[in-house]
Amino acid sequence: MTRYEPKEIEPKWQEFWLKNKTFKAEAKPGTPKFYCLDMFPYPSGAGLHVGHPEGYTATDIVCRYKRMQGFNVLHPMGWDAFGLPAEQHAIQTGTHPRDTTRTNINTFRRQIRALGFSYDWDREIDTTDPKYFRWTQWIFKQLFESWYDSELQRARPISELPLPAGLGTDEKTIRSYQAKHRLAYLDEVPVWWCQALGTVLANEEVIDGKSERGNHPCERRPLRQWMLKITAYAERLLQDLDSLDWPDSLKAMQRNWIGKSSGAEVKFQVEDLNESLEVFTTRPDTLFGATYMVLAPEHPLLKKVGETCKASVTEYQSQAASRSELERGIDKDKTGVFTGLFAVNPVNNVRIPIWTADYVMMSYGTGAIMAVPAHDERDWAFATKFSIPIIEVISGGSVTESAHGGDGQLVNSGFLNGLTVDVAMEKMIAWLQEKHLGKARIQYKIRDWLFSRQRYWGEPFPIVHGAEGSFSLEDSELPVTLPEMNDYKPTGTFDPPLAKNKQWIQYKNAETLKEGIRECNTMPQWAGSSWYYLRYLDADNNMAPWAKDLERYWMPVDLYIGGAEHAVLHLLYARFWHKVLYDLGHVSGKEPFQKLVNQGLILGEDGEKMSKSRGNVVNPDDVIELYGADAMRLYEMFMGPLERMKPWQMAGIEGQKRFLQRVWRLAAGEEGQGPSVASQSHPDLVRVMHQSIKKVSEDIENLRFNTAISQLMVFSTEMDKADSVSKECYDVLVRLLAPFAPHIAEELWRYLGHKETIAYVQWPQYDSNLIQETNVTVVFQVNGKVRGEKQVEVGTSKDILEKLAREDLGVQKHLGVLNIIKTIVVQNKLVNFVAK
Repeated sequence: MTRYEPKEIEPKWQEFWLKNKTFKAEAKPGTPKFYCLDMFPYPSGAGLHVGHPEGYTATDIVCRYKRMQGFNVLHPMGWDAFGLPAEQHAIQTGTHPRDTTRTNINTFRRQIRALGFSYDWDREIDTTDPKYFRWTQWIFKQLFESWYDSELQRARPISELPLPAGLGTDEKTIRSYQAKHRLAYLDEVPVWWCQALGTVLANEEVIDGKSERGNHPCERRPLRQWMLKITAYAERLLQDLDSLDWPDSLKAMQRNWIGKSSGAEVKFQVEDLNESLEVFTTRPDTLFGATYMVLAPEHPLLKKVGETCKASVTEYQSQAASRSELERGIDKDKTGVFTGLFAVNPVNNVRIPIWTADYVMMSYGTGAIMAVPAHDERDWAFATKFSIPIIEVISGGSVTESAHGGDGQLVNSGFLNGLTVDVAMEKMIAWLQEKHLGKARIQYKIRDWLFSRQRYWGEPFPIVHGAEGSFSLEDSELPVTLPEMNDYKPTGTFDPPLAKNKQWIQYKNAETLKEGIRECNTMPQWAGSSWYYLRYLDADNNMAPWAKDLERYWMPVDLYIGGAEHAVLHLLYARFWHKVLYDLGHVSGKEPFQKLVNQGLILGEDGEKMSKSRGNVVNPDDVIELYGADAMRLYEMFMGPLERMKPWQMAGIEGQKRFLQRVWRLAAGEEGQGPSVASQSHPDLVRVMHQSIKKVSEDIENLRFNTAISQLMVFSTEMDKADSVSKECYDVLVRLLAPFAPHIAEELWRYLGHKETIAYVQWPQYDSNLIQETNVTVVFQVNGKVRGEKQVEVGTSKDILEKLAREDLGVQKHLGVLNIIKTIVVQNKLVNFVAK
């Protein structure tokens, strides 16, 4: 072949790798392993755009490099394919979501293979495959059949849950008690209900009170839903972040989501209702400054509001139901209504009003707060608007103008007067505990995981509701598959679509004689993605989700690359499931992902996020057709640092195509006869070769792919200019290029006389003695402006450098009659004459 022809080369090698299973991974005890993972895609009907393969290209480069270093590499791919988009498409078109999903997967697989990624396709998974979700259901069973022992700080089988004395032996009573302690439990909670979509949506699926998909109105409704007790693991999820090689910003996002706070739980007595109202506060030192209380609009105490205020409270609750928690939290214009109720401040017996306002969330703390307007900005804004008293209890601010949140001494605070904030906190907590009015407490912002969806296209729960309580199916009854249905539309009520299939929901086991009604909700899309990294270890195992010896060999994931949009929820959920599995002895480590990197977005040429609605999507099929997969891979990595956001520029890929053409001419020869080889390379080229090995190796290790490619360009340019190039230089260039542009590298490796695939050829090693420059160019300046230069030996003394500079004609011309005031000499770099 005389010319570089990607259309001929690339399909040939893709077929070779697939046919020969070049990248098939098998456990090899004693061989160092490297488990590299991509966040697997949701296969939408639109197919890939050029932004999707950025992370896949990065992991592929690292994987190919690691194989050449002798590592046993596991690099799998699969599909996160359940979810609302396919179901909505089915409702609109009448096409079964299974068929739509299969078509989309085929498109994604074809596009990904066309880019030459070195995946072990024998491990491909699909979350909608019963052979996969059988084990998703099995993991849910582990949660359902477990409880969290707070003393031992781990999950234990529900059969080991101690039963209180006097509970009795009635199975229904025991099941009712166990149900409250299970890690997977049913509870009535306020959720986002979308009538148009006919389903509950997660908080992240609702923006400004409307569904992210379709922009339909949503409202908060109390519904009975499956919940997972992730809150039990809050402290472990927090502490174990320290052991992970993750970006600090990502760790901070997880810490903020978990939201650990230390403070006190305080009881306020509610007048006329003969009951107490508990609040959690991080500032118990300010209790004397509490002048009112606020309940979240969802608080159950509001059911007891008197007739005078009932109408206004009910109307306000209705308004709050259409607002997201994000809106409620950041809205500067505070709203609220008085409930007609009063509480008694326990430290001074002062009667204070109880309001309801949507800046207080039912999901955090107790859903009620004591408001200290003098020292909290939100409370100050609310109190100012509604003319509520503001009492200063910490000196140092001007509370008539704004809240004072800084330190100071306690004032207007009885037995705390004159104390500093830290001392006052300790003394107040001790006082509350002594009087049985409160106690020290640690609070977490994270709430339990809402795990139900009113959808058809999701994993069915392996749960049946019987006369004596809910029970899980036997392992032998898994998977529970979706029934065939022609009508996937919402029921128009809170019942899920599966409730329409009256035959399917009726359960009876002929052997055990157990019977009941199947759970009709399905799991959220998060379910399949919370453990997929484990199924890759043993994807064809029909007896277990994974073999324990394979889990011990491959885990944890050594490098995980994916989008920042999953920085919190997916990663938190996966870590939670992994810890439960660890507690129960199913996995060997506490954490799944040791090193994690978020790639930046690739924007459209207009600088906006790529989307069909904006019309700025670039299809990788079109790019490959014009320039080839290798050129696209190089360009995606050359655009800038992996973590940065970058705009796509079609013109930029031209440079990568020209670079590959130059490499082709070098290694294949002008007429395709192979390169012109010398017995040895010029010493300067040998030095560049070893510098290139060092830099490309270090840059790949540190994911600096753009600078690695720059060095490859430098190396190839120097080879192009050199009079003599040895066989070693050609071999090294092609090996260094192989992780980045594998198709051309495989082809050129054959041109260089090799018969084996380059995928497992040893990575070149550099000689540190041959890296150092022997000569260096020193510039000569007059008043900071370059007036000459000279190449000298590295380490030339400062005296000689100054002498050479004074002899330079350019320097002499610009010095003229000027007087030299100062001479600055930087060895190996410059001489600068400061003159007047």
